[in-house]
Amino acid sequence: MKPVKGISGISLALAALAMVLISGCERHSVKEVYYLVGSNMASSYWKTAVAGFKKAAADYGVTAKVAGPDNYDPQSERTELQNAVAAKPNGILVSVSDVGVLQPEIDAAVAAGIPVITFDSDAAASKRLYFIGTNNLEAGRLGGRRVAEKLAGKGNVVFFTIAGQPNTEERLKGFKDVFSAQPGIKIAEVVDIKGAAVTAFDRTQQLMAQTGDKKINAFVCLDSVSGKMVADAIKRTSDTTRELVAWDVNPDTLQAIKDGVIDATIAQKPFTMGYVGLKALDEVFHSPPSQLNKDFSTDAFAPYPVFVDTGTALVDKGNVDGYLAAAQAHAE
Repeated sequence: MKPVKGISGISLALAALAMVLISGCERHSVKEVYYLVGSNMASSYWKTAVAGFKKAAADYGVTAKVAGPDNYDPQSERTELQNAVAAKPNGILVSVSDVGVLQPEIDAAVAAGIPVITFDSDAAASKRLYFIGTNNLEAGRLGGRRVAEKLAGKGNVVFFTIAGQPNTEERLKGFKDVFSAQPGIKIAEVVDIKGAAVTAFDRTQQLMAQTGDKKINAFVCLDSVSGKMVADAIKRTSDTTRELVAWDVNPDTLQAIKDGVIDATIAQKPFTMGYVGLKALDEVFHSPPSQLNKDFSTDAFAPYPVFVDTGTALVDKGNVDGYLAAAQAHAE
């Protein structure tokens, strides 16, 4: 029997393809370690971000480690970041609770040869490669337009925030940008809850008693933990005339929208931030730049963006069911 022509060439091609596929599978290893470092890690928001980070690690077959205090504590987060750097991981994803506290540690990590990408809250002047998260300025403007519409351009507004945190500062600026064109809207107070949601509850109870020209017409929560607390304080008064805009899509926030206590919330995508963040670190590790501490924002031929926007949306009674369904599906 004569040999079939070309069979040896086909065999060699298939063997070569198999080697490529095998080597591709071996690109990753559980020995590759990536850290997510954040603050207030006990919150629903951060649990969602961690879930995205770990999902990407499972998809890639690498090791994900998570560090950070359960409450808002920049000094403790600084210690956790230092410990992560000392472990010499392949990359670090960090949310910046306080620029003054965290930026020197970010720069130290990069100086030690560890790629750092910020997410959720940025330190734009640091040596980090780039930022993944929400366009917080535009998110604030989105919320500002909602409040201005609901108040018909007139009323007193109180904000609950975490002062000094870059993302909340940008959100507040976004609201102020909108209100600057609404002279009838006054910012009565900006309350720094310092990460303690009970502060928002207590202050709301006090403010609900004000009447006349001092009546508070709208409350805005710029963090993920205070919305439910403010809603609970308002519910105790049975006063349905106050506008309340929250932040993020925690289950209790979504339920309060269905109940009609919270008018709307600004949805971020923490799962996506965590997921995309690990993938981005992995790419940097496997295709490292020639100079890690370079300012790529000034390089028109940079391999990295300055900012990856993971998206923002306004959630109210019109679309809240879709968000609740998505949360339920993810939980299952």
